[in-house]
Amino acid sequence: MVASSRRVHEVAEVAAEVRRQGRRTLEVCSDVLDRSSLEKLHAETLEAFGKVDILVNAAGTTKRVSTLECSEKDWRRILETNLTGTFRACQIVAPGMVRRGWGRIINIVSLATFVAFYGVAAYGASKAGVGALTKSLAIELARSGVCVNGIAPGFFPTALNQELLDQTARGREVLLRTPMQRYGRLDELVGAAVFLASESASFINGQILAVDGGFLASGVNQ
Repeated sequence: MVASSRRVHEVAEVAAEVRRQGRRTLEVCSDVLDRSSLEKLHAETLEAFGKVDILVNAAGTTKRVSTLECSEKDWRRILETNLTGTFRACQIVAPGMVRRGWGRIINIVSLATFVAFYGVAAYGASKAGVGALTKSLAIELARSGVCVNGIAPGFFPTALNQELLDQTARGREVLLRTPMQRYGRLDELVGAAVFLASESASFINGQILAVDGGFLASGVNQ
């Protein structure tokens, strides 16, 4: 397993955890805004491991601002990171999967792929685009033994959003709309990713699996 991001300390932390599990890994930083950095990551992974079987695209950014006040600079940055960054990684890695006749690509989409969230139009547009890209790649690569699917996480507290979820009306609305009446735990995403990456998912293609506590199914909850 090779985990990569822009932040050196994050790469080092994950690599250390992988090694504690008795597995080999690399420590290579990359930025989805920089195609050459993704190509470098891919090349070093191939040199060390010979192939890439599974690609998970999880890089993302957002900014809360009204659609009418969103600058073109912010719009482009969000779409470039979330959508074009995913496109770049798929273009770089997928050809090797096609040549070998086997591969799994898992794109992290969003509940905003399906429904609108107030004040994050650029994010929603980018994630809707990732959903469409996922389906397009799925039908283009299906005969090559490559399955392309997505995961749409619900709300999972992290260091970045904990205060928002715990202390705002938006967080309270999320809980109201979530039938399980709680936020997700990060370990609850693991099963979905492992399943979609496995041979057991060999006939699942072009699908987006929501791990959301019932959020998308929710209508009236009380």
